[in-house]
Amino acid sequence: MSARRHVVIVGAGHAGCEAALAAVRAGARVTVVSLSRRAIARLSCNPAIGGLAKGNLVREIDALGGAMARVADRACLQFRRLNTRKGLAVQSSRAQVDIDRYPAEMAAELLNPANAGGGVDFVRGEVAGLTLRAGRVVGVVLADDTTIACDAAILTTGTFLSAVMHRGEERTEGGRVGDPAAHRLSARLRALGLRLGRLKTGTTPRLDGRTIAWDRLQVQADTVPDGHFSFSPPTRWLPTVDCHLAWTDDGVHQLIRDNLHRAPIFTGAIEGRGPRYCPSIEDKVVRFPHRDRHLLFLEPEGLDTHRVYVNGLSTSLPAEVQDAIIRRIPGLEQARIAQYGYAVEYDFADPRDLGHDLQHQGIPGLYLAGQVNGTSGYEEAAAQGLVAGVSAARGDAFVLGRDEAYIGVLVDDLVTRGVGGEPYRMFSSRAEHRLLLREDNADRRLMPRARAEGLLSDAAWARFERKQEAIAAAEAWCAGASLLPDAEGRRRCDAAGIQPPRNKASAAELLKRPEVDWDLLGTLFDDRPEVDAEVAEQVVTDIKYAGYLDRERARAERTRRMESVALPRDLDYRLPGISHEVAERLRQARPRTLGAAARLPGVTPAAIDLLAVHLARGTAS
Repeated sequence: MSARRHVVIVGAGHAGCEAALAAVRAGARVTVVSLSRRAIARLSCNPAIGGLAKGNLVREIDALGGAMARVADRACLQFRRLNTRKGLAVQSSRAQVDIDRYPAEMAAELLNPANAGGGVDFVRGEVAGLTLRAGRVVGVVLADDTTIACDAAILTTGTFLSAVMHRGEERTEGGRVGDPAAHRLSARLRALGLRLGRLKTGTTPRLDGRTIAWDRLQVQADTVPDGHFSFSPPTRWLPTVDCHLAWTDDGVHQLIRDNLHRAPIFTGAIEGRGPRYCPSIEDKVVRFPHRDRHLLFLEPEGLDTHRVYVNGLSTSLPAEVQDAIIRRIPGLEQARIAQYGYAVEYDFADPRDLGHDLQHQGIPGLYLAGQVNGTSGYEEAAAQGLVAGVSAARGDAFVLGRDEAYIGVLVDDLVTRGVGGEPYRMFSSRAEHRLLLREDNADRRLMPRARAEGLLSDAAWARFERKQEAIAAAEAWCAGASLLPDAEGRRRCDAAGIQPPRNKASAAELLKRPEVDWDLLGTLFDDRPEVDAEVAEQVVTDIKYAGYLDRERARAERTRRMESVALPRDLDYRLPGISHEVAERLRQARPRTLGAAARLPGVTPAAIDLLAVHLARGTAS
């Protein structure tokens, strides 16, 4: 039996925690290096997990044995389902979490050998460099010149590489309030040949909840009692806490316009681009001048704090301007700011230099995961950490396909397309097979793979097998149970409020009607099986959407065939019929497969067909 590989993880944020836990589950010895234990899984921005498409990532992490979902469940203050009026493919979940309990619960997972699977060592320190032998990473070097030998290193440095915080004219080095920047490591990576760029992120002011006129604000509805992410739900829930809604107005917007000359994103003080889909309030006022108001979400940060996060009011305007903005918002006239908003500018590494295992293609043993790869969001970071952790622990690539998981879409987008000069955020629109990649079936998609890889606990696998058996039994009942078009059948249909069938109809056939759901089957049939809500959801989806799912699986199979066609690294794309522009895009990107080439912006289906013909001729000859 080969010796356990030693993996060192630099950073203990969301990517670092999932990387460490995944590497342990995959059999490695793991050391996590961070400046402080208080940095473990900090919620530096909003105190929430999930959201559109992000909730899918959280459930996939859970299906692969990761910790984010169950930690979020144990720290959950409010749970909501999003896009419920739309199709299943774009529905997702979001949890408001306690800002102190979440990192505490994750630290327990990380540092408790029983929870983590054993083998996580925590070292306080700053990583300043890497040790290479024959071009391969063999250790990390701390700021005090201590070297920790390793077989692989995973950089999960977040927003800290050469980081600078901006608020008005103030400029402070650091990647988060109270935490310093990592300049030496950034310089070392640049010296090793990594292509580094600059990006920007930001955060909002936090308010003292005791100074808010809550009765003048609207309560946010649509919460899901006892909602949860994990397929192994918690046995206890925290008390539910309400979030509230507020709005800016023309007065606020004019105040912002009057102070744009002091906004770092407009003065040129910040060079990096921020996330397009999470703009600052000053950016929103400039980009959408026709809007007379913008929605704000007031989100309590926890049960043991009075601080309130103002979602939608990210800003790097000066402190006194932030005070004036808050005082102009109805319901917040007397509110006191507990922490001012600010922007962070930081180095990121071009993810196109990585393989699908998130290992640097020019430096074996070096993996990168999280915001250092140009992504935004806790969930995107955690997903990358899991992939890098398993891959580094095994020394083999752990790769998920675009038709298998949102995680596969995320990683493939990063290494194939890059981030396009702005922080990458996951959206359901990025997943071409999103009907197959729903939140509700993440366990059915990924737990068999996780079990085969040794990433899933016996208890989680046993729960999954019981669920699968219940689904199979319920679907068999649906196929066998029948409703006759007789007097009794018509009576039951009248009671259910549906048209009776003209001929004998099975429960499965009835379920294909838009108006029929699992609960209604209980009115139509006395012997309908009693199953839990998750089982019922799977049965209804499998039957009601069978035709759509079959077509999507066939489309995914065609995509897989394209992914199996490798493109030579030295392929000359200057082929008859392929435009100079498309050939140049292909030359610069050097996609690994025909499928990856098809996903490049500007590469036409006609060009892909020509490439396929060219490759086929080459193979035949």
